[in-house]
Amino acid sequence: MEANKIIPDPAQVREELIQKYPAKVAKKRSKSIVINDPETIPEVQANVRTVPGIITQRGCCYAGCKGVVLGPTRDIVNIVHGPIGCSFYAWLTRRNQTKPETLMDANYIPYCFSTDMQEENIVFGGEKKLKIAIQEAYDLFHPKSIAIFSTCPVGLIGDDVHAAAREMKEKFGDCNVFGFSCEGYRGVSQSAGHHIANNGVFKHMVGRDNTPSEGKFKLNLLGEYNIGGDAFEIERIFEKVGITLVASFSGNSTVSAIENSHTADLNVILCHRSINYMGDMMETKYGIPWMKVNFVGAESTAKSLRKIGEYFGDEGLKARIEAVIAEETPKVKAVINEIMPRTKGKTAMLFVGGSRAHHYQDLFTELGMTTVAAGYEFAHRDDYEGRDVLPGIKVDADSKNIEELKIVADPELYNPRKTEAELDALKEKGLEINGYEGMMKQMTKKSLVVDDLSHYESEKLIEIYKPDIFCAGIKEKYVVQKMGIPLKQLHSYDYGGPYTGFEGAINFYKDIDRMVNNPVWKLIKAPWETAGNGKGAGLAASYVTQ
Repeated sequence: MEANKIIPDPAQVREELIQKYPAKVAKKRSKSIVINDPETIPEVQANVRTVPGIITQRGCCYAGCKGVVLGPTRDIVNIVHGPIGCSFYAWLTRRNQTKPETLMDANYIPYCFSTDMQEENIVFGGEKKLKIAIQEAYDLFHPKSIAIFSTCPVGLIGDDVHAAAREMKEKFGDCNVFGFSCEGYRGVSQSAGHHIANNGVFKHMVGRDNTPSEGKFKLNLLGEYNIGGDAFEIERIFEKVGITLVASFSGNSTVSAIENSHTADLNVILCHRSINYMGDMMETKYGIPWMKVNFVGAESTAKSLRKIGEYFGDEGLKARIEAVIAEETPKVKAVINEIMPRTKGKTAMLFVGGSRAHHYQDLFTELGMTTVAAGYEFAHRDDYEGRDVLPGIKVDADSKNIEELKIVADPELYNPRKTEAELDALKEKGLEINGYEGMMKQMTKKSLVVDDLSHYESEKLIEIYKPDIFCAGIKEKYVVQKMGIPLKQLHSYDYGGPYTGFEGAINFYKDIDRMVNNPVWKLIKAPWETAGNGKGAGLAASYVTQ
């Protein structure tokens, strides 16, 4: 920590964050703002509805389904059934990259497919228009798969996208057409869309191709969406150590790879929230265990590779992993040694969805920086506290309206990759199989954890802590920067990346160095710095209390 930087008392900060709220709102928000203790992890309220009137960072169910999980697969035609604005929102905004093997291979990511519903479709129904759109897409592209995504008005008027999909699939014969009831209002955040997407992909895609995949050490990469080229760096490392990537869910992925993914021998999960359902279902139906890994940060990448090597138990693979780590580490250390004198002791805040608020703390630690506050937009309690709390979580009405698939072992394809004795032996060596200890276990004592951070709370945290960098999304970016604090956009990386693996870590170190040490931020006055002197009104808020 910088010698002149004093970290505020988190208990006082917590009280200051909620004191402006009406009593009922303050009581609810106080449960989502906790002071961390990694030894005795406190319970945090998560996956509950945002209080009406509070400006939240969250996105909708449709964004989680189409924008996050299905969007990065390059050879699916994703048709959005709804107004054109919903399609535009999910069109290329996340910077999901892909690399077809040849120029002739299908790549529909640059396209925007929409039924462009108008008022007359809302009044008289839009199923006819949807079928016409599906037919047009098929005639133009002859894709392997067409996915249909429902938006809010579709759910309200009752269009049956699943019936339309079944009809067109039967008509085509050679195109897998399926739909998602991912209306934006479902659930409490985009997390509902992740769950719906997992269910749909598992039902309609996984297991359709039983051709044995080649390779000795075969795995699937779950929860990696190739933002800014992240998956390319992980693929580069896998190739160097001799690991075969069967399928990615879903960065730089293809329909064929996902259909063949059940032939892998291990699933590794990066973004726990968005894809853990897939790991559990594939383990139950096909006998494929999963492990939580993190390829964000050089040390985390090395640790994850060693975990994979230990799982497969092959000495040759372990030796290659150590050789690659030894080859890559000096380049990383050289950059750290150059940059750390300028970053050591600085502070960071991270409020992003999925596992990013957890993973990126590792990169800041490698730079000698401290994370003083962090939280998720759409997490559940297990993302914070670990999966041990799952049996005690009460399923509420918002979660019950999401289909829970009943999965059983496939009578022909179920093949446990490890015996119970082998799994127990791996656990004794420290490998957590089918488990995740959550973010709070890794955070420092007395750091602040805030779920579903509001706009008001973000302003107060910045005013009180004055962090050197704030990591969030595009909605917060320019508001935060007008306060004189650089914001690193960790949803789509702005124009940066990749940030995974060894080369990605180097990219991140350099980007953060440029941001936190740029003198331009000292020239910007935050609202509270100009309050009362005639130059600005400062921060103010009022609430209806009745």
